[in-house]
Amino acid sequence: MSMTVEGQDVAPAVSGGASDELEDRDTAGRRSRWTVVLLRVAVLVVALVLWQLIADGLDIAFFISRPTDVWDQLVDWVTSGYLFGNLGVTLLATLYGFVLGAIAGIVIGFVLGLITILGRLLDPFVTAVYSLPKLALAPLFVLWFGIDLQMKVVLTAVIVFFLVFWNTYAGVRETDKELVDVLRVMGAKRRDMIRKVVLPGSLTYIYVGLKLAIPYALTGAVVGELIASNRGIGYMLMSAAGAFNTAGVMAALVVLMVIATLMNALLNITETYVMRWKRAGN
Repeated sequence: MSMTVEGQDVAPAVSGGASDELEDRDTAGRRSRWTVVLLRVAVLVVALVLWQLIADGLDIAFFISRPTDVWDQLVDWVTSGYLFGNLGVTLLATLYGFVLGAIAGIVIGFVLGLITILGRLLDPFVTAVYSLPKLALAPLFVLWFGIDLQMKVVLTAVIVFFLVFWNTYAGVRETDKELVDVLRVMGAKRRDMIRKVVLPGSLTYIYVGLKLAIPYALTGAVVGELIASNRGIGYMLMSAAGAFNTAGVMAALVVLMVIATLMNALLNITETYVMRWKRAGN
């Protein structure tokens, strides 16, 4: 839109101002992200320095090890190839179990959330099974599936399933009923209501469940390896503990924390892409 002043067209300056505002906002956002990153690095460095000082100052390195000893242990595992073979086993069980448990949790959560009578019927039974300590099922899974990869995958999938299921189920049940009614009045089909309202509205809940499930997926895989396995990070952890190698135990825990952090970062990337419509709306 333009205005005519003394026979000349003058374009409004609103668009330029809005563009400058968006650019300033993006710049501020980038600065904020870098500030957070630098602060995180500073916190990590301070924690490592304190750990080293406490271990040496109180002479308790045997019990809590030292960052330098943990680093030396990690370097030794990497150079010898001992880490990568065991890491692959744990990652395989974790990823397979996470994917299977997440898919089952999302699908069943949607089904029970959309079919109200079915959800009310099965809710107490699902709650009863959920109340069982999942790790206590590991010996039973050993009897059913042996000590190979299948047992770790099933244990991990069961743990992940309930976390994703309950969040998906809650997300579907919390769908804005007014929007559903509006679409129904407009003649929308059920699949359109699910695709346009229910699914977008429950995505936040689903991603919360997925993020909660990541550390528990690792826990399931590692516990399975602790119970019955001769490979994997859990086996490395158990071997180091049996040899009173505190640095080895800490090194295995560091590897697990790195895996969980990377998986969470990857999930955040997918969330940013899948839910880009929400940012655009804001």
